[in-house]
Amino acid sequence: MERFNVVVCGFDRYDGVEVNPALEVPRALAERGLGAPVDADDPLADAEVSISAVPIPVSFTKSWPALLAAIEASRPQIVVAMGLKRAARGIALERCATNRVGDDRPDADNMIPRHEVINPDGPAAYWTRLPLRAILADFTEGGIPATLSSDAGTFVCNSLFYQLLDWSVRQERVIAGFVSLPPVNESGDRSMPGLSLEEQIRAGRAVVREAVRYWREPSSADILIA
Repeated sequence: MERFNVVVCGFDRYDGVEVNPALEVPRALAERGLGAPVDADDPLADAEVSISAVPIPVSFTKSWPALLAAIEASRPQIVVAMGLKRAARGIALERCATNRVGDDRPDADNMIPRHEVINPDGPAAYWTRLPLRAILADFTEGGIPATLSSDAGTFVCNSLFYQLLDWSVRQERVIAGFVSLPPVNESGDRSMPGLSLEEQIRAGRAVVREAVRYWREPSSADILIA
């Protein structure tokens, strides 16, 4: 049986957010796993997937070192970072990490960075390495609202995303990407921002499943970045 190590990280605290999906979804994935194979023809039926949840601070200086330490400890084939988009009505799959940072909001360390590049020697941007087309197809089949997002902004989410991809391109074979989650909304009212926590956990499972399947059987048909 082929074994896969997966790291799923999420920011540990957002001001004013009572139930933080970026913390709860990785935790649930680590505790519950991907669930039983659908049937004998399930492409992951003969795979053992171990998921590690990593809480990281909303900090420009501390988030990437915290994630990197977890990566070096488990040596994963797949790394998925998660953040929160407060006004989103569904899952946002981030396509691009840009080499820039700068925001009027302070991070958890009360730091407001200047508008500057993240890595002076790095490219202007990196494309995600997640199989977005396959993930969106899975979301559609499962009735999970989702959208493609052009980038993760200029706050800590983008800074972490860029550094993750900057690291991943130097590895022999690692799939990495960023997924933005909506607020937790248990009302079922689709006119309001958010999805239930269980829907978001199902979405997280789909992301990991499709990433593992893509790692095993790469196909250009699974890729969608524009």
